[in-house]
Formats: sequence, structure tokens, C-alpha cells
Amino acid sequence: MNISNQEYGELAKRRSPATPMYKTLPMAFVVGGLICCLGEGLLNMYGALGLSDETAGAWTSVTLIFLSALLTGLKLYDRIAQHAGAGTLVPITGFANSVVSPALEFKSEGFVLGLGAKMFVIAGPVIVYGISASVLYGIIYYLITLFQR
Repeated sequence: MNISNQEYGELAKRRSPATPMYKTLPMAFVVGGLICCLGEGLLNMYGALGLSDETAGAWTSVTLIFLSALLTGLKLYDRIAQHAGAGTLVPITGFANSVVSPALEFKSEGFVLGLGAKMFVIAGPVIVYGISASVLYGIIYYLITLFQR
């Protein structure tokens, strides 16, 4: 079956359900805000326990990653995401979800070929790009400071 790009676009538009933006945008805002409020509350709690700002930030990140992975494993994160949409993509929790979801989906294929190989299917390109960009930035920064001496 040969169809043009325009015909395919029209077919996809007819078959795709319309997104009720009046409902999804406020929900994304509220849920994303609640996740950020939880993070801020954790940061304040760890600070009140006497941890330094840097240590409290690290523990906040670890706690948010753990909660996101736990909710993903219990299949609650996806339920929340159905109603919250992009609000669950707050970087640290959404990233944790994108690592845990494929790992759980492919765990029946074994630890190496399933869990290990599929864990970074979604998050892998982000990790590779992030590391590559930081190395490139570090080299450029080093060269600039080398010539400024």
C-alpha cells in the first residue's frame, strides 16, 4: 500500500483521539507542581535534620528516584501519568520511570538479555548525549582556560 505523506497525515489525524487540553494542561501543571513541592518538602526536612544543603539535595534526589521507581514497580506511576500527562515528566521522577518501566517490561527475558539490556532503551540516548555533551564541554572549557594563561 503506497500512500503519500499528506494522506498518511490525514489518516493519522482521523484515527488519533483529540486531547482535551482544557483538562490535561491544568492537571499536568498541578501534578508537576505537587512533585516539585514534595521535593522541596523533602529538602527542607533533610535540612531540618541537620544535613548540609549539598547533602540534603542529594538525599532529596535519591528519595524522589526511589519513590518514582517504587510507584512504577507498583504500576501506580502509569496510572498517575494517565491523568497528569506531562506533569509526571518532572526531570528526576520521569527519568527514573523511563529506566524502570522497560526493565520491568522485559524482566521475563532474564536478567542479562531482558532487564539489563532493555533497562536503558528509553533513557540510554539521554545518558549518552548527556555524557558526550559534558565531555565535549569539558574539553572546550579546558582549552579556553589553557589559552587564557
